[in-house]
Order: sequence, then structure tokens, then C-alpha cells
Amino acid sequence: MPKSREQKRDVLAGLTDKIGRAKSVVFAKYGALKVKDAEKLRKDLKAEKSEIYVAKKTLFNIAFKNSGLENLNVRDFDGRVAAVFGYEDEVAPAKVIANFRKDKEKTDKIDFLGGILENKLITAAEVSALSILPSKQELYAKLVGSINAPVSGFVNVLAGNLRALANVLTAIKDKKQV
Repeated sequence: MPKSREQKRDVLAGLTDKIGRAKSVVFAKYGALKVKDAEKLRKDLKAEKSEIYVAKKTLFNIAFKNSGLENLNVRDFDGRVAAVFGYEDEVAPAKVIANFRKDKEKTDKIDFLGGILENKLITAAEVSALSILPSKQELYAKLVGSINAPVSGFVNVLAGNLRALANVLTAIKDKKQV
């Protein structure tokens, strides 16, 4: 049954809100997934503060136009299109879809079509490259580890001198007791 104008307005308002809140959007060719697979994908995306949304291409175009992204035309993509919105981490939607695609059965069911990053349209190849990048949390951990390395090395050097002094004093004590 077709949607009424009011239902379409509600969908459009929801889409416009999602676009406004999203740090990145990944467009995916969306085939017929099994219910179990679709639920797993949604669960994985939710864990990464992302969500997938499937709507008509016309509604996507109107929502993007309302959000100030007029140069984007979702109708250029073939087949059914799903938009994956990433609300906290720009890389998360691409990573989740790439991980989901690792199962050979699912590679023909979902595929990258392109995306939006920092209000700029990116190609499917760029989205694929984005999926390889580490997440923000991983990058923060590496940065903290790099900053902490010289300090911990300095502390170990200072502790090494104290350990050596303690070993020398213990050796002298043991020698005098004999």
C-alpha cells in the first residue's frame, strides 16, 4: 500500500534529522538480506552508534536538498539504496559494512555505492579505503601510547639505577655475612 503524504512528510522529517546529526553517511547497494543477517547488521551498527535506513531515492534526494547537500543525486545509484548514518565515528559505518561483507555469501547482497564525509560526496573506492582506517578510539590509544612511551622509558631508566644500587648493596651485605 502506498504511503500517504503525511507519512512521507514524517519520513522526510526523520531523514532530514538523521542527515543533520550524522558525521558521515555511507550509501550501500542493498539486496535481499535474510532477516537474521539484517538484524545482525542493525545490531552491529547500533553498537557503533550508527543506523541503516532504506527509503525511496526521491525521498533521499529531497532530504539531502533540505539539508543543504544539493549536488547529491541518489538516483544515480543503481538498485535499492540504503543509507548508513554514523553519528559518533566517521569511519564506523564503513567498517561495519566491510566486516559484514567479509562473509562470501553477503558480498553480493550489500556493497558500497558512495558516501558523504564532511559534507562532501565521496566515491565507493574512497568509502572502501575509509573502512580500512582504524577507529577514533584506536587512534586515540595509539596517540596516548606514543606520548607515554618516552616518559615510561625515562622512569624505567631511573628505576634501573635504583635496582642496580639495591643489587650492589645486597651483594655487599651477603659478602660480609659470609
